[in-house]
Amino acid sequence: MTDSGLSGRRLIMHAAHKTIGVSAAPAALRSWEPFGFSTADDLSGPLRVCLVCAAATRGAEESLAALERDLADRCEVECSRLRGPSAGELADLAGLETSDCMLLLWRQTALEGGRLQRIRDYCRLGGAIVGVRSAGCALQDWLSFDKEVFGADYLGHHANRPTEVRIVEAVGDHPILLGVEPFTSEGSLQKSRHLAEDATVLLWGKFAGYGEPVAWTRTYHGGRVFYTSLGHPEDFGQPAFLRLLANALRWTANRPR
Repeated sequence: MTDSGLSGRRLIMHAAHKTIGVSAAPAALRSWEPFGFSTADDLSGPLRVCLVCAAATRGAEESLAALERDLADRCEVECSRLRGPSAGELADLAGLETSDCMLLLWRQTALEGGRLQRIRDYCRLGGAIVGVRSAGCALQDWLSFDKEVFGADYLGHHANRPTEVRIVEAVGDHPILLGVEPFTSEGSLQKSRHLAEDATVLLWGKFAGYGEPVAWTRTYHGGRVFYTSLGHPEDFGQPAFLRLLANALRWTANRPR
């Protein structure tokens, strides 16, 4: 049995099944149930995903290309990509309002003026958000972004060694985990602390006796949020990771498969 540091919750590793058991109240474990997928007629078209990549991380271009190819093969998705090597070269995000979901991949980005306001408005109006890896760092002009939106404090990384990724058993039937198998990430294990009380942890990472949550969901201003500290460039070659992101995009956007 391993202390998780997640608001007093305890997680139990089941080595034979490669899953994690969680001792917590059923309501906390199954916080996705009240929402469900929408089946409204006006949500039957392609899922429109806005991929936002600024202050590009190592391998970000290749990672986004791999994700787009996977989404095109897997399901009916329309992707628009807004990227730049720096915030000053990032597009004005005008297409964000017409998207069903925003996927963020950036590193300690400085967004100014209208760009920052568009992100704030999207988040605070309950837009669907998927954050990957370094998106969990604070925005330079919105320092509380990581804690406020994703619900955790980013406190650096453990040693640069592979991370064993395991499913949290108690939430194994969550829609985001459909078809996702345990795998090994080549990226270092990120330290994600002070997790929000409303967060539902889906995946747990382990490295040399250390354990951290590596994927979870929550809500922000009524909108669905998914964050994963995974996302090393080599993760985008992992079928399980790509499946995780595809599921997360549909779940946050409240769209049926």
